[in-house]
Amino acid sequence: MCADFAPPVGDSPAETRDSAGHNGLKRVELMGLPLAALSERETIEHVISEVADGRGGWICTMHLDMFRQWRRSAEVRALVSSIDLVVADGMPLVWACALRGTPLPERVPGSTLTVSLAQAAAAAGNSVFLLGGKPGTAEGAARELKRLYPRLRLAGTLCPPLGFENEPDYLELIKATLRDAAPDIVFVALGFPKQDRLILELRPILPNAWMMGCGISFSLIAGELRRAPPLFQRLGLEWVFRLAQEPRRLFRRYVVHGIPFWVALMWRSILDRSASVTEQEGVPPPLEDWDSARG
Repeated sequence: MCADFAPPVGDSPAETRDSAGHNGLKRVELMGLPLAALSERETIEHVISEVADGRGGWICTMHLDMFRQWRRSAEVRALVSSIDLVVADGMPLVWACALRGTPLPERVPGSTLTVSLAQAAAAAGNSVFLLGGKPGTAEGAARELKRLYPRLRLAGTLCPPLGFENEPDYLELIKATLRDAAPDIVFVALGFPKQDRLILELRPILPNAWMMGCGISFSLIAGELRRAPPLFQRLGLEWVFRLAQEPRRLFRRYVVHGIPFWVALMWRSILDRSASVTEQEGVPPPLEDWDSARG
């Protein structure tokens, strides 16, 4: 069995279970990771309601590669433990939960949620800030969102340069910019887990705002990259479409790491369903990556 899916020594593999989080939202645990059992519409309604009540939060749209990193890295698990709402972006996570006996309502892709949440913010009169992306991409995405939703209140955009996380002065600039803009919702497009490390630092600056890491969403909104056709999305093959657009950048993630991890995840989910163990697995120990395990 892949080391990423080996149960802790002395423990039996546990079946996914339903649970309620501290805010009362139903959650499904996938190998120790609590996923919110919400549809996209329910996710949006929750965020807009929380903003209206003056409560901030943090959304993570978890896909397969992020889950792989979560399984193998204690630092990433600690980071994700601070997130208020983790929803399943990748279809493999939706399939795994179904195989384990506690299905999720649907996939909640970050690229779609960025747009639909902006639409809901426009209707509610909430402001949004776009942080990250490639130079000029946040501005392009902001223009497109404003074209789609003229009532949208744009609090600003900012594209940090490469290596900004190692520049204390620039980090302070980001914090000062957001403090002055005071947005209700902040989309951070820097890739996982870099964007989430930054969100963790920004939370105290805007305790009443909701923040969401959104990866390449700005590039999709701005039209720099094309979204996969709906059929590819429904079949869980969006990664094939993206790989065709960016083969050099994504080959290792999707083919070298992704396919073996997906196979192992499906097999482990089937085994855990068969085991019918009643207690949750708990936080996994530090794990090797699949290719490291293969030697």
